[in-house]
Amino acid sequence: MFIRETFPANSLSGYFYFLCPKKRMAGATHSLKLLLVDDDDDLRQDLVHLFRKQGHDVTAVASGEEALDKAGRARFDVALLDLHLPGISGIDLLAKLKEQQPELEAIILTAHSSIETAVEAMRKGAYDYLTKPFRTADLEVHVQKAFEKVQLQRREQQWLQQLSYESPRYRLVGSSPAMRKVVALIEKVAATDATVLVRGASGTGKELVARALHTNSPRRNRPLVTINCAALQENLLESELFGHEKGAFTGAITAKPGLVEVAEGGTLFIDEIGEMAPGLQAKLLRVLEDGHYRRVGGTREMNADVRVVAATNRDLAEEIKSGRFREDLFYRLNVVSIFLPPLCERREDIPELVEHFLTTRQIGPLRSRVDPEAMKALMAYSWPGNVRELANVLERAQILAENHIITVDDLPENIFGAAAAADQAGDPRHLSEVERRHIQAILQQEKGNKVHAARVLGISRRSLYRLIEKYHLE
Repeated sequence: MFIRETFPANSLSGYFYFLCPKKRMAGATHSLKLLLVDDDDDLRQDLVHLFRKQGHDVTAVASGEEALDKAGRARFDVALLDLHLPGISGIDLLAKLKEQQPELEAIILTAHSSIETAVEAMRKGAYDYLTKPFRTADLEVHVQKAFEKVQLQRREQQWLQQLSYESPRYRLVGSSPAMRKVVALIEKVAATDATVLVRGASGTGKELVARALHTNSPRRNRPLVTINCAALQENLLESELFGHEKGAFTGAITAKPGLVEVAEGGTLFIDEIGEMAPGLQAKLLRVLEDGHYRRVGGTREMNADVRVVAATNRDLAEEIKSGRFREDLFYRLNVVSIFLPPLCERREDIPELVEHFLTTRQIGPLRSRVDPEAMKALMAYSWPGNVRELANVLERAQILAENHIITVDDLPENIFGAAAAADQAGDPRHLSEVERRHIQAILQQEKGNKVHAARVLGISRRSLYRLIEKYHLE
């Protein structure tokens, strides 16, 4: 049994501030879900009344078997377990409940004669124990503290599940559905050694995805090595990737390890993989299939222990059709595919990106801010250069801004023009709207053929391209 207590009227406010769920539990993610297991009917009913009166969700049963059945159907935060139960014992019940729900905290209720057994239960994972008879206040405090521990553990687990980054400057920014999907996929695949193909237009942040994959992987303490296939000729790219032996070619006066070797145990990020020559594609395929390669001019087989992340802004399916990319390599790279949408398809992320760049790439002693008209212009622009272009525009705007306030006058003319066009759109009386509609009609008439459309309009193709960009007709 437990002993009811009475309190002087002037002491109740402080007591219930600690215990009342409407005050103490205001910051909780959900109300306390309590599992009560005791074969004493009177005690069980009293405890149910006590905790339900405080707003908690209480499930009460008389045996361990019933408790396991309830735990198989619902998640609980705290369990109150009588040590001596019919059938399965309280200690055995504790072990089975922890197997089903590792986060659950259990408080053992025991008689004086079984304190040693209760201490043994704590060694096996119980949060604490109380001896019968116990005070109401003591029980409530124990339950409250056990619940706080559960909440803390869950918050820590949520924090651990979030992506970490090597620095605040280099992180993925955006809460749009498209970016949430990207982050969720990275969280799932980062801890594996799966090869990842990152697809997206130039400037969308493909290298940031590679960095996030590496930083959140078991390889995080080993190197992340980057190579851009578009920046090197075929023979130089081969030497950079796989290394070369002394005398392998003119100028090879010493042996040199390749980046596959340098990235040993870590991650190799191959950017612009679509630019790689077919001969090198075959050598990379062998690395991915069995981990073997040779240095240029070498005869010794070497083993590679690297995770490969590749990126491209090309349509590799089209490259395969044209014979410029190996189909078998594509399937080997495309184990997991992550697509980064262009910025124009996630405009809701622009304000968040602006805040990020003004914070992490601040120019001058004070942080700049963007006035509403300038933000409207940034939101209206199509951003063909994607996030990289936005970062560069904000860097320029910070330099030009007066009093650290970025206005439309600090933005490039094409961005300001996009906002003006957005304001004028839909007004048939405006000359620019007449021009926009006419060009759009001709393009539709010519089924998108720009050569024919330019001829009908009586302008050069270059002029048509400028007008298409001006009016965002793509």
